[in-house]
Amino acid sequence: MAQRILISVTSDLSTDQRVNRTATTLKEAGYRVLVIGRSLKTSTELSPKRYRSIRFKLWAEKGPMFYAFYNIRLFWFLLWHHADILVSNDLDTLPANLLAAKLKKIPLVYDSHEYFTGVPELINRPKVQRIWKKIERYCLPKVDYAITVNESIAQLFKEEYNKDFKVIRNVPLITKPFLSERENLKRELGLPQSKKVIILQGAGINIDRGAEELVEAMKYLTDYLLLIVGGGDVIPDLKKIVLDKNLKDCVWFISKQPIEILRKYTAASNLGITLDKANNINYKLSLPNKLFDYIHAGIPVLSSNLPELKNIVVGYNIGKICSDHDPKNISNLIEEMLSSDKQIKTWEDNTAIAARELNWDKEKERLLSIFKQIG
Repeated sequence: MAQRILISVTSDLSTDQRVNRTATTLKEAGYRVLVIGRSLKTSTELSPKRYRSIRFKLWAEKGPMFYAFYNIRLFWFLLWHHADILVSNDLDTLPANLLAAKLKKIPLVYDSHEYFTGVPELINRPKVQRIWKKIERYCLPKVDYAITVNESIAQLFKEEYNKDFKVIRNVPLITKPFLSERENLKRELGLPQSKKVIILQGAGINIDRGAEELVEAMKYLTDYLLLIVGGGDVIPDLKKIVLDKNLKDCVWFISKQPIEILRKYTAASNLGITLDKANNINYKLSLPNKLFDYIHAGIPVLSSNLPELKNIVVGYNIGKICSDHDPKNISNLIEEMLSSDKQIKTWEDNTAIAARELNWDKEKERLLSIFKQIG
């Protein structure tokens, strides 16, 4: 009988592309797959998938009580349900997975989507950060197989714990860009035909990601529309800036969307934005999913000057690097980038080259090799 893999995560299953790609790939490879997530008040109905999934409904949705109750419930679920392999996504699911794996004497795969203890939400709360760091120091060295999203984070874990992490990047399946359909997509999505559209997307639009400065930059731009698609802690602050600066006609907020709809918004845009700051180690070493979504949608990218981002944006010549977060400078760069049709065509052509190399069809072979090794 095929091996059964239980994958657990605290993120929203309807928008977590990495978990969806991992689960689909393993299912297609012949494994029996169950993904375990959580149900939020804002959760949308899950679209049909090749694999099974369940979502825990908990009375607490954030804070220490949520993490405690989620891990307790997850542990008992893992303990009493058959599994041959456990997959823990990020540190907030690792305690339950590690305890269950040791008691059941089965392999545990840890997939770290970021440098968890370096996120700004923890850096700004040192007592809480110390607790998570203790959990990491205890749990991480004991996992059997470890995965992360880029070489910089893998090297950091290697230096800190002498643990080898395999790199599996958050790249999409290769798909045909919508470029020739941009105007039709604008009509379908109700976007103004007369404006150039720029997009900032993501499930974690939080502090220190440059969103505030990007919104401020819109007051210097004429005939441009900024789409902020997704969610995050800073969204209420962004809406206040839009209200205070009277920017409602040039900044639109779109709630979290299914992957298929999100891709349409991205492809309907003229420019993709990723402006994470180097204010914390997690963001400094990040390689956001949105970068690859922009590439596969065939649109140029304006990026902050972070090492992993710069390697791709400059390496493939698909856009420009923003050296600071001054709103006026951001607006100047946006206008400059979208003023030359010839330059835009070069960047768009280069995104096609990048997409042929940076896609899940290639990346998934690394994932499958890990699970074949386990088997």
